[in-house]
Formats: sequence, C-alpha cells, structure tokens
Amino acid sequence: MQKENTLGKGYVHIYTGNGKGKTTAALGLALRAAGRGLKTVIVQFMKGQYYGELDSVKVLSPNIAIEQFGTPAFLSLKDNPDPDDVNRARMAIRRLHELMQTHDCDILVADEIITAMGFHLLKEDDIISIIDMKPKGMELVLTGRGATSRLIDRADLVTEMREVKHYYRDGVIARKGIEM
Repeated sequence: MQKENTLGKGYVHIYTGNGKGKTTAALGLALRAAGRGLKTVIVQFMKGQYYGELDSVKVLSPNIAIEQFGTPAFLSLKDNPDPDDVNRARMAIRRLHELMQTHDCDILVADEIITAMGFHLLKEDDIISIIDMKPKGMELVLTGRGATSRLIDRADLVTEMREVKHYYRDGVIARKGIEM
C-alpha cells in the first residue's frame, strides 16, 4: 500500500554559499521529516570519509539513509579530475535517477552536487536534468558552493550560507562532532 503524498508537488531547494552549514541544513530537514514519518535519502557526492552523521542516521533508519560516492581522500580542485572521481560522480547521478524513478523516498538530498560541478566531475546540465526529472510529491535538495544563476533560476527555494567569521581562518581544523 502506497502512503498518501503529503508534500504536494514537492519543491527544489538549493543550499549554497561559502559559509558553513549547507549539509547541516539538509540533515536538519531530514531529521524534521523523519519526525513526521517521511523518508529521506542523502546521496553524497565527493564524500567517502567518516562523518558523525553516518552513525546518527543509523538510529533513524529506515527514515534516513546516507549513501556516499566519494573516496576517503580529500579531492583537490583541478581542471582534469581523476577519472575515478568522475566515475563516482556518474554513479551518484545514476543513483539519483534510480531513486526518482522508484520514488523510494519523500526527500532526496544531492549533497555536494553543486561542488562536484565546480570540481569538473559533472556538468551543469547533469544537475538540470536531475531537477527536470524530479517527480511530483518529492522534495529535492541540492547542496554545495557555487550555485550558478541557471540552477538558482530553476530552484523554488535558495538559501545562501555566507561566511561572516570562521575559526578556520585562525587555524582551527575540522573537529569531530562539529564539522565532521
């Protein structure tokens, strides 16, 4: 028995900007949705390393799932990315397509998909095609720095995280439970 669609048409969100909090905002939305019995799948581009949320969502399974398509190593920005990184991004795109076709979740988060575009792992048209195929009743969240005007125009909600001050500039590295 298919559950009743409570999201109406479903909207496209973009969380972008140079400030901290894009993935955190998407996780917060997933947490809120889980409290209402909605299912969220988070497909992470470029992330393969351990983050605290990987264990946290296990407690909320099956309402929230995270699938990583990156490597444990940090990806550096370059004009000619490693073919393995490009392949992993393609696999993540295929997974997004599959989740949209099966409508296996209420909220679909493409975490760092916009950043993956900036790292030349995929093209803007790849993201536009994801937006265009979003089924009715599914909320789609795209995160990452560098949202283009074309992506912003296609979204229904855009939030820009703007860095005003960050302790990273004082040499503080990512801390367990806060940034990772």
